[in-house]
Amino acid sequence: MKQPWQSRTRIQAFHYALSGFLHVLKTQRNAWIHAMTTIATIIMALWLQLVLQDIAILLLAIGMVWMAEFINTALEAVVNLASPNIHPLARVGKDVGAAAVLIAAGVAALVGLLIMGPPLWERLYGSAIFP
Repeated sequence: MKQPWQSRTRIQAFHYALSGFLHVLKTQRNAWIHAMTTIATIIMALWLQLVLQDIAILLLAIGMVWMAEFINTALEAVVNLASPNIHPLARVGKDVGAAAVLIAAGVAALVGLLIMGPPLWERLYGSAIFP
């Protein structure tokens, strides 16, 4: 009897997910910005020796941005399939999806600034921002 994790459909599901991930990286310019920002954030968090709770919050914010980007990419593909011709509602769907990514990225940037700003300031200038 096969174990659940050995199921062919589970392996296929991971293959499909990886294909989707690679598709986003290959086709979405902003995904590379997210990737570079993700790497820079993780490196900086480690350099600042943040506590695990702060790193967890940063990872949640990073994940939120990636999820928004992936959902937006999927939404754009479905809209293009359903409405190959230019249509005002298709544009609304795409614009709202892009706004979701923008909101997620803005919130993630604020989270990063709030968490990493004070220790970065202290490391660079030797004094705390908020004494």
